[in-house]
Amino acid sequence: MRSTCGARWAFPTRTPCPCWISLGSRPSPTEPVHSGKVRDDVERRSWREVADQLFRGGHRIEARGAFLSGSATVDGTAISVVGTTDHATIDAEMALRIASAILRVVREAPGRPILILVDTNGPSLRHRDELLGINTYMAHLAKCVEMARRFGHHIVSLIYDRALSGGFIASGMMADLCFALPQAEIRVMNIRAMAQVTKIARERLERLSRSSPVLAPGAENYFKMGAVDEIWSGDIGAHLAAALRQAVGPDQRASRGLERGGRHLAGPVAQKVRWYGRDRTIPATCDRQG
Repeated sequence: MRSTCGARWAFPTRTPCPCWISLGSRPSPTEPVHSGKVRDDVERRSWREVADQLFRGGHRIEARGAFLSGSATVDGTAISVVGTTDHATIDAEMALRIASAILRVVREAPGRPILILVDTNGPSLRHRDELLGINTYMAHLAKCVEMARRFGHHIVSLIYDRALSGGFIASGMMADLCFALPQAEIRVMNIRAMAQVTKIARERLERLSRSSPVLAPGAENYFKMGAVDEIWSGDIGAHLAAALRQAVGPDQRASRGLERGGRHLAGPVAQKVRWYGRDRTIPATCDRQG
């Protein structure tokens, strides 16, 4: 016998026909496998604790599920706050909620600074979201952040708990300035998943991660690479006030990574590409080895 999708089956059977399986319940073949290790050497803070320390005078931030939105005042200046909590997975709906909140600020409060609070497990890799085109939703979110910047909004992000892969790239890393708390867990992919995807021995990747921040997780390594501007400790409210006063210029992440010893080639290679694209010549000063 055949089912409606053409698959052969016969009674009795332990495996249902593929067309009976809910799309939302299918695991993604590309979903990274996590090691299950949880850092217990640092004290984690809830979003409420972080918000209370950022805004001593109070705030109007609310959580609707794992989605955060609201406003607060810093040194007499109103700011808008968006973000996520509870290690949120960014599925299509969550990406649209964050993007809509940012667009609402652009429309209703021109020029108001925006703070993005980051705590995410990355994009949803459920089969359902892949079929919907989760990459396009993440791109839409990133473009909304960029549009807000071009409309004059100063955008600051703070990683207060977890920042994984595309969920971080499309939000926190799109900010003008990106900061992290010392206990923040930042990574694109853990060593076990890297080994499975790249087919490089796990032991070799572990050795490389001890000397290369590019392969190692943690706020300190992302600071060395230039992705994190500063790691905040002490009075984080004062740090936020200083960040909002800080002038924003061109993207300096590649050059900071070179200066801090975390990325030896990103800056020089980018400079070579710019020179080559401009006049087809490469200055000798760009011939730096990492």
